[in-house]
Amino acid sequence: MLKISTVEARNQRRLVLEGKLIAPWADELKAAYEMANSDLNGRELVIDLKNLTTISEAGENVLVEVMKQGVKVRCCGVFTKYVLKQLTRRVRRNGGRRRRDELLGEKAGSESVRDR
Repeated sequence: MLKISTVEARNQRRLVLEGKLIAPWADELKAAYEMANSDLNGRELVIDLKNLTTISEAGENVLVEVMKQGVKVRCCGVFTKYVLKQLTRRVRRNGGRRRRDELLGEKAGSESVRDR
């Protein structure tokens, strides 16, 4: 099961994912991303993976697609960080234009990706 919550802030819209990002629900993330990406009014869109327990290949593919669009992805935990680094490498190899730090939601000199 996958739960997707939208958190609205003045400068940011955040999609918080909880549960399993696997084949049946990967399409739900894609649909939620498309809705959330419309009408941002200058805000940034961030996908928060900190509460995911499983990421399948289908889930990875959706994350790669949104990362190519410049969406920031945040996470914590050793496994999720590892998966996100692998996805960042895939984006770079396949012509992604964002730097790794931007994709991970990091700012220069700060550490936004943390372990629990």
